Amino acid sequence: MNNPHIVIFDGVCNFCNGAVNFIIKRDPKGVFAFTPMQSELAQELTERLNVPDVGMDTLVLIKAGECYVLSDAALEIAKELKGPWRFCYAFKVVPRPIRDAAYKLFARNRYKLFGKRDACMVPTEDVKSRFMGVDT
Repeated sequence: MNNPHIVIFDGVCNFCNGAVNFIIKRDPKGVFAFTPMQSELAQELTERLNVPDVGMDTLVLIKAGECYVLSDAALEIAKELKGPWRFCYAFKVVPRPIRDAAYKLFARNRYKLFGKRDACMVPTEDVKSRFMGVDT
């Protein structure tokens, strides 16, 4: 993978793990790589790039040296996916404070709605090359 877009996600969140699988399925060129927020790599990247207010509920995308968080990260990811998902980027016209408020409301309740795991997901053989900073 040359200069992948790195998605930092909550590795114990069932919804987040489902979202990673969703991205992988719609990213045939493999432009996205993944690392759980719980990994040392994620901690190093967010500190080095001064990503603001990073918590386990924060989706982070590092793309071409730029960091995107919360709804901006989700929309940037959608823009790169095959199929109709790229049209979700049209929600960029909604002011960021409104988008981020909706994102944060969902993120606060994601464990209640979808549950969580005791440990980070272990990628399957066919996709483990797309995961960084994890023992696979």
